[in-house]
Amino acid sequence: MPIAPLEVTAASIDLSGRVAESKTVAASPSAATETVIATITVDTNLAIQQAILLRGFAAFTVGTSGTAVTLKIRRTDTSGTTIATTGALTGGITAGNLVAETILGFDTGVGGTGQVYVLTLTVTNGAAASTVSAVELDALVV
Repeated sequence: MPIAPLEVTAASIDLSGRVAESKTVAASPSAATETVIATITVDTNLAIQQAILLRGFAAFTVGTSGTAVTLKIRRTDTSGTTIATTGALTGGITAGNLVAETILGFDTGVGGTGQVYVLTLTVTNGAAASTVSAVELDALVV
């Protein structure tokens, strides 16, 4: 007689302490400057089994003369370690266009308590400010 398979569900597991998120627009890029558009702080006192999974999203209107955009997820600030970068994206990037981009990252080198992550946006050749209308930066400690 076959043995019934072991069944385990996550229905009663609370993962809320392992998630950090922000939907607050911190700033919009001025000209061609790399600018922090969202910030989160992750509770790194938790047991990290693998890494921190990061996801960033931004919707923005491209400023005057913009020809490409780059989203990055970094540790701490604009000079911190780059966890992920989209590289220069050019599809649909023209001054006045409203575009939306997404980026994913996986940070295996977390150190210290309360790790800060930032989502940055750079508009190549931007001669005037771009406007970020929506943003989200999420982290999941796994």
